[in-house]
Amino acid sequence: MTTPYQLYYWDGLQGRGEFVRLALEEAAAPYVDVARHKQGMPALLSCLDGAQVDHPSFAPPVLRAGELLIGQTANILMYLGPRHGLAPRAEAGRLWANQLQLTIADMVNEVHDTHHPIAVGKYYEEQKKEAKARAKGFREERIPKFLDYFEGVVARNPGRGGYAVGSKLTYVDLSLFQLVEGLRYAFPKTMARLEPSYPALIALRDKVALRPNIAAYLKSKRRIAFNEDGIFRRYPELDK
Repeated sequence: MTTPYQLYYWDGLQGRGEFVRLALEEAAAPYVDVARHKQGMPALLSCLDGAQVDHPSFAPPVLRAGELLIGQTANILMYLGPRHGLAPRAEAGRLWANQLQLTIADMVNEVHDTHHPIAVGKYYEEQKKEAKARAKGFREERIPKFLDYFEGVVARNPGRGGYAVGSKLTYVDLSLFQLVEGLRYAFPKTMARLEPSYPALIALRDKVALRPNIAAYLKSKRRIAFNEDGIFRRYPELDK
């Protein structure tokens, strides 16, 4: 890369863009968080406009890498991983990493649906009753189901070392860190009860948090705080 990456994601939100930010930060790869700069929103929206770009994305995040314009979180990470030492070299390993990232994306979608179970275009306050019912099922059934799976992936990894894929850190580990952080924010009571059942996954989260580039990022102004406009939202009534 002769110029910094350009990351297009909504200003003021971690959201799905945060999974990409973590990879860029760990790799110490220069990038511009476009929407946080002047005229950033028009630039972001242009990535979604088929009249302006050949391969428009349906929604952010979008990454510009030279002449490439890449959409979808897992797709972006599949591109960045091999180029920055955050993915296995072998094809089988890269496919496994992508499979895990897509599974993380499935869970993130379900997190979103706990506060918007009826319609994305309606406010949370317009669907609170349905959200309570959706969140109950998510807390009691879906969080354990997903975390059981990820715990098994990390615990059984033949590469040892406590990572999800192989013997070294990959973008999947960074994404699992973000997933745990988001669940802790949105469902603190539930996670406090569940976390003792997932020692390998929590140990991985702690290992990622101590990596120098990640630790510096988490303390910086570049790390946007969780808030109630993002995917992971803290509504006490949804966390019993």
